[in-house]
Amino acid sequence: MDSRSVDMDELMEWPKKDNRRFLRAEYRVADLDRAIKFYEECLGMKLLRKRDIEEENYSRAFLGFGPEESHFVAALTCNYGADKLEIGTGFGHFAIANTDVYKMVENIRAKGGTITREAGPIKGGKTVFAFVKDVDGYAFELIQRPIPQPLCQVNLNVCDLDRAVKFYEKALGMKLLYKFDRPQERFTVALMGYTNEFDTVLELKYDYGVTEYTKGNGYAQVAITTDDVYKSVEVVKAVAAELGGTITHYQPPEINMKVLSFQDPEGWKIILVDNEDFLKELKK
Repeated sequence: MDSRSVDMDELMEWPKKDNRRFLRAEYRVADLDRAIKFYEECLGMKLLRKRDIEEENYSRAFLGFGPEESHFVAALTCNYGADKLEIGTGFGHFAIANTDVYKMVENIRAKGGTITREAGPIKGGKTVFAFVKDVDGYAFELIQRPIPQPLCQVNLNVCDLDRAVKFYEKALGMKLLYKFDRPQERFTVALMGYTNEFDTVLELKYDYGVTEYTKGNGYAQVAITTDDVYKSVEVVKAVAAELGGTITHYQPPEINMKVLSFQDPEGWKIILVDNEDFLKELKK
């Protein structure tokens, strides 16, 4: 075996050794103040920070259930004078874990929120859950269970589940934590993450026979931390060459932060953010 193949073998082990965690979900909203009010009053999140980037014509708010250093949070962006917000058919939902979903649903109902599935277990099951929609039409699943990480899922639809699982395992070092098939409902779901299925996960869903989804202009990407952006670039390049996907390495103009931005084989965007740069940014 030559030195190049040895180096590549070592490189492909990097994502498994890297210091990675889900950092935030980034997506657009039509009215930032209205969205913040809903997330605080109905979902129980707190406004962690807000910034107006006037030269780039947008504002952004970070909301969550705890500090960004340790919690997965929502990053909401409102573009000044933007066209109509479209979520598309590819984005599924976010999920929030709560110890009393019944009470949470009633609070959301009392404040004028939209309940799309009442709280209760699925037939033959024990886990209590419900579905609601926020003021922009994003779906949230509310799951009743202990809360290690309240904002706990991002659900995305895919057309080739096996390929998607391989991509996230090899390019991002995630583990296939749980997979279940429901033939009667004609879908299969795979939970991908770094710790366990009760922490933050990426939930990939395949609906039988569906070969195309629309992405819309609402949901943007998931951000994940890394200790070495440049090493991660080489891994993603190699995996994309094998399984598909495209890579764009950029540095946002408003912050001095090393990042890697790319798309998976389905066209879903992911951004890897340098750990040290991220922590420095929080202190500004």
